[in-house]
Amino acid sequence: MSNATVAVPSDDKRWKLVNATMRRNGFRPDALIETLHTIQESFGYLDDKALTYVSEALGVSPSQVYGVATFYHFFNLKPKGKHVCSVCTGTACYIKGSGALLEKIEEKYGIKAGGTTADSSLSLLTVRCVGACGLAPAVVIDSEVSGNQTIESTLSKLEEVLKS
Repeated sequence: MSNATVAVPSDDKRWKLVNATMRRNGFRPDALIETLHTIQESFGYLDDKALTYVSEALGVSPSQVYGVATFYHFFNLKPKGKHVCSVCTGTACYIKGSGALLEKIEEKYGIKAGGTTADSSLSLLTVRCVGACGLAPAVVIDSEVSGNQTIESTLSKLEEVLKS
């Protein structure tokens, strides 16, 4: 059963936006994805306290909330770095070398896909498709799609971005 009176996790004013989303949807369980989007937009990621709060407020099981949060690639369970590099691992990109490209980025920055550098300057993600198959392999750095990438061109672009 949903409960509109569940205490918010903190006095952060961004929770008012989250509550407004749930209120607009009558605290119904079918507001789960929209509510998670609001949290993601407001806080940048979904932490355990946010997932628990949504579960209690919408009357949805914690496992269902976690399942939705981990199923959709838009949602992040930890904060992203200042810059984000997403390597396409779709079929066309993978065949054209995105796997080797990903390995070199991981090696150079000491992180695995899904991770963030210790200084929070770079997050490395993989995506299944960026819709640029004709430009394979494709990499997205801070929302800018770059096609026909080589290890050298990608590492050069990352170095340039990280200096800013």
